[in-house]
Amino acid sequence: MKKILLFSFLCLGLYNMAIAQKLESPDGNLEMNFSLQEDGIPAYSLDYKGKAVVKTSILGFDLKEEADLLSNFEVKNTKTSSFDNTWTPVWGEQKEIRNHYNELAVTLKQKDSGGREMIVRFRLFNDGLGLRYEFPQQKKLGHFVIDDEKTQFAMAGDHTAFWIAGDYDTQEYDYTESKLSEIREKMESAVTANLSQTSFSPTGVQTSLMMKSDDGLYINLHEAALVDYPVMHLNLDDENMIFESWLTPDVNGDRAFMIAPRHTPWRTIIVSDDARDILASKITYNLNEPSKIEDTSWIEPMKYVGVWWEMITGKSTWHYTDEFSAVRLGETDFEAARPNDTHAANTKHVKEYIDFASEHGFDGVLVEGWNIGWEDWFGHSKDYVFDFVTPYPDFDVKEIQEYAESKGVEMIMHHETSSSVRNYERHLDTAYQFMKKYGYDAVKSGYVGDILPRGENHYSQWMVNHYQYAIEKAAEYEIMVNAHEAVRPTGLARTWPNLIANESARGTEYQAFGGSKPNHVTVLPFTRLIGGPMDYTPGIFEMDISKLNPDNNSHVNSTIANQLALYVTMYSPLQMAADLPANYKRFPDAFQFIKDVAVDWDKSIYLEAEPGDYITVARKAKDSENWFVGNVNGNEVRTSKIKFDFLEKGKKYIATIYSDGKDAHYKTNPQSYDIRKVIVDSKSKLSQKSMPGGGYAISIMAAGKDEMKGLKKL
Repeated sequence: MKKILLFSFLCLGLYNMAIAQKLESPDGNLEMNFSLQEDGIPAYSLDYKGKAVVKTSILGFDLKEEADLLSNFEVKNTKTSSFDNTWTPVWGEQKEIRNHYNELAVTLKQKDSGGREMIVRFRLFNDGLGLRYEFPQQKKLGHFVIDDEKTQFAMAGDHTAFWIAGDYDTQEYDYTESKLSEIREKMESAVTANLSQTSFSPTGVQTSLMMKSDDGLYINLHEAALVDYPVMHLNLDDENMIFESWLTPDVNGDRAFMIAPRHTPWRTIIVSDDARDILASKITYNLNEPSKIEDTSWIEPMKYVGVWWEMITGKSTWHYTDEFSAVRLGETDFEAARPNDTHAANTKHVKEYIDFASEHGFDGVLVEGWNIGWEDWFGHSKDYVFDFVTPYPDFDVKEIQEYAESKGVEMIMHHETSSSVRNYERHLDTAYQFMKKYGYDAVKSGYVGDILPRGENHYSQWMVNHYQYAIEKAAEYEIMVNAHEAVRPTGLARTWPNLIANESARGTEYQAFGGSKPNHVTVLPFTRLIGGPMDYTPGIFEMDISKLNPDNNSHVNSTIANQLALYVTMYSPLQMAADLPANYKRFPDAFQFIKDVAVDWDKSIYLEAEPGDYITVARKAKDSENWFVGNVNGNEVRTSKIKFDFLEKGKKYIATIYSDGKDAHYKTNPQSYDIRKVIVDSKSKLSQKSMPGGGYAISIMAAGKDEMKGLKKL
């Protein structure tokens, strides 16, 4: 589609002239205007169907020890283009993704400072805008340090926002819903305790930031393709409702070290008058490069169980013995130590999980706490904390490998780094070689605690480069990575599809640390999941944590039906059945949905959505006729109404509906649920009540006439 490019010259006095250029989205609903303001300051604005999304906002940089890249620019040239193709992800919510945009690249030349050049590139999709800065090879700009990025997002009103506090070290906060003008007063209560955290501003928030305007626009601010650059936060000028980018600094307070030729990550603005379009947007992926892994046959979505939840709840321990207050790898004698009898990662117990996985059709088993060092792993600023290859005396690596292979089950490795990053890089090749030797094709890595080297932040440029190094190194060994406590994703899984999942948000584990808000899972798909899938670890059936550990009075703020729905609404190609096998055996009929649900999809349709309130999604399983539907509900009782017109016309299916019981409630009666089977087709409709913190899940299976006998039509 041909873009519309208009040049207009507006007189701003005798000596100043601003140049305005317009770019439209392929469907014409979005309009971006670029301009040079007085003093040659670059700026842009964005409208959607005639409504202001971003008012005139400046662009540029403050540089350290050099003249800023902020003013005195003139337009050297402009270039426009259009792009429209379809690509196939290795795994995903859709079998194919369309990448369709109009582009404007503006080359700016600074009148002073020797004529330094900077390109601002805009890509306008039907569902939003991406913009980035590019620094061509040039004599006057080689090595430089960014002190501040000045990219602004001037909001058109005091929007309702779903936000977490800006922090250099964690995203593990509950979301706060408030007006933008209320962020300052609510910040203190929004910052809750974490093992590593560094707040920076009373109005600083993190991306992906979800907002809703009073006139019905849904607006999302994020970034894409974060490589060799610090994470962008947003700092709000709450008098003028202007967000400005705020980059995570390093230990010295510097933001980004740059070497031209170079470009920044994309800054993204997703917008629609329909909340479902925000969830369905693929801008973040489309702004990343195609896969750099040629043979991706070894990358396989999977469902798994694991030795994890019992430690999270305090029922069991990661560490092997209580005799040591300190451990030195290679010197501490674990063979002579007395076991504490609560260490979960022992050969006998792990075999029980392997048996459970094999019996119920799960692909893998994760084991945490298998390697020595957990006795003093956290809080001691300890560099050489793990070596990632030495098991405890009660964990027989070879025996477990052979047993898992005999049962057709994959083992998933666990690498907790304790944020000793230099130590992890020191051992990375050896650790990955160890994994391949013993049949581990996937690793869950962790970065709990303050970063070593001391003073470094989880989201600085240096750490972003570390996470990328670990992913690329894993690809060399054909290993899939599930990174916890790492940088939040920005679509890089398109380029490196072995990055099969991240945590990087407040996951299920916090339900054992005091609980999360019951509507938390109705916000995450609008925020954290905009950049990529999350290893949220759903599937908890026993909500009263004291039944696992009498010393832990936490409560899982969710119903069982809600937990089932998460396998559909919280997209990930890596899904865990996180509860203990014993609890699944108590509810075998509900557990059936977890066994049946797919993890890779041909098609996804967002049926209902409102951030903070509800989400309903239908997904068609990859290379299958089966569909699955999930609905998660927020704080209030709601009746969900959906149509089944996504089904193949003229064909009948058996729908198994797992819903909240009539007396279900996330706090008072979370285990109340109903299951019913009905016949559905493309003309069927469902009206289903979802309770507070509840929801429903549906498996829709193609079936023959004999299987449908005795069932009623919905």
